[in-house]
Amino acid sequence: MELRVLKYFLAVAREENITKAAQMLHLTQPTLSRQMMQLEEELGVRLFIRGNHSIILTEDGLLLKRRAQELLSLADKTRREFLHKEAGLAGEIMIGSGEFRSTREFARIMVEFQKKHPLVKYQIYSGNADNIRDSIERGLLDLGVMGEPVDIRKYEFLPMPVKERWGILVREDSSLAEKEQIRPEDLLGIPLVTASRDFQGELSGWFGGLFEKMEIAASGNLLYNEAMLVENGMGAVLCIQLNCCYEGLRFIPLFPAVESRTALVWKKDSVFSPATAAFLDFASQCLKGISEDKM
Repeated sequence: MELRVLKYFLAVAREENITKAAQMLHLTQPTLSRQMMQLEEELGVRLFIRGNHSIILTEDGLLLKRRAQELLSLADKTRREFLHKEAGLAGEIMIGSGEFRSTREFARIMVEFQKKHPLVKYQIYSGNADNIRDSIERGLLDLGVMGEPVDIRKYEFLPMPVKERWGILVREDSSLAEKEQIRPEDLLGIPLVTASRDFQGELSGWFGGLFEKMEIAASGNLLYNEAMLVENGMGAVLCIQLNCCYEGLRFIPLFPAVESRTALVWKKDSVFSPATAAFLDFASQCLKGISEDKM
């Protein structure tokens, strides 16, 4: 299967029309149709449902679309790394991260490294631990900042020297906003929005026997979206405390305290580009010199 044919396939999937895709690719319609039929024969599946004026992807077609996008992205990243090889340390580092207090320190490390190596560029992907692990496994990300514990059978990691404190976000006019700490029983009957599944085990332990009685109204992986739900009247967000404020909302820590750790993670036995290898070494040196008091 050639990358060229995958590009043709993605064009057809995007345009939903063979003739339009052929015009965009500067091919004849019969040539492009033949390429798509040969691709279906090679894979042994039907990729399209052909109508009179448009085509749509089958389930196999949707799967190939995702895989083709991943393959072409990796091919493009590899090409850029070799193009810049002779120009000094250069290239693109693919990094995934959740929303953490430790992100601030990690961002500082990224900026300092780029000052030393201005030809190095970053692509940053936001997601929870499941998303980031999956992308690391598939080679779409080089590194990821995610919550501990880390599966040491699969990954190497550098601990981030900061504790992530759990609490809730509520509206300032909420009855809960008067409290200095939140106990499990305070949340009975309150619609809860969970900002992440990453530390669900720790939170279920904090709730104890009350966990099954909690009302989970929504969940997601970006705190801003969950905060907007609460701003508009949906109970409280269970989340970690970030280095930012939301107008009209107040963060209140849990009691007993629930704290989590994060780590910079990469796949074991990874073969990195020179830029990623140098960044990892730089980050390791920086993190060794940081104490929790500075965070």
